[in-house]
Amino acid sequence: MSEVPFKAPINGGKAVLVGLFLLLAGITSCSSIYTVDAGERGIILTWGSVTSIVTDGLHMKLPFVQSLVLVDVRTRKAHAPAQAASSDMQRVGTEVALNYHLEPSKLEEIYTKTGLDIEPTLIDPRIQEVVKAVVAKYQADKLLAQREVVKAEIEQFLKVSLAPYHVVVEAVQITDFKFSEQYDAAIEAKQTAEQNAQKAKNDLERIKVEAEQKIATAQAEAEAIRIQSEAIKAQGGQGYVQLKAIEKWDGKLPTYQGSGPVPFLQLGK
Repeated sequence: MSEVPFKAPINGGKAVLVGLFLLLAGITSCSSIYTVDAGERGIILTWGSVTSIVTDGLHMKLPFVQSLVLVDVRTRKAHAPAQAASSDMQRVGTEVALNYHLEPSKLEEIYTKTGLDIEPTLIDPRIQEVVKAVVAKYQADKLLAQREVVKAEIEQFLKVSLAPYHVVVEAVQITDFKFSEQYDAAIEAKQTAEQNAQKAKNDLERIKVEAEQKIATAQAEAEAIRIQSEAIKAQGGQGYVQLKAIEKWDGKLPTYQGSGPVPFLQLGK
């Protein structure tokens, strides 16, 4: 009977180590590959310091040594309320919406100097500052009448103010102007007074036209009476009397006894 060769059992500790090594290799491989989506940029940090900026696509980095910070460089929108005073000392609340984006080529400087949380640290304070400066140049009632001019000034000032921080201002919208309740009541009262004054003016014009129409009618009637009077005088009154009698005649000939003349009949000579 042949002998079966002896096989030493696999060391359990080695199997665990191999498994851990394969797991670590897999984790390392996964952490080395990353993707930057369209509209984003990747900031590569090596031991916490910025070493490169990468564009969209598939990339690799050193595991445990390098880290990735993704930054959206597409258009963003910031909203900020601002309180200001007009040139006639009316309190004005303004809601400003700002469209902006970060300058992609300056991400390293932005990250190291100001950080990426720029809305509360940079944009909101600049909006407050610019709105106060611009609104103070106008009277309260002009802010609504010249809304587009005010918006253009705010936009230009914000472009200049945020440019040193590599924040590109695309557009500004003023979503609302709010005034005090007392001022709103005064504006409403003024509008009501103007409407009443316009109505009174329209009524006066209507009365004037109606009066002119009545005068014209009276003049026409007076002219007609004058013409009739002259006609009566020219005929000695006889024709007018006959005309009135005919107008009142009911169409029946009266009955007479004797040989008197029949009324309305005038025989030619």
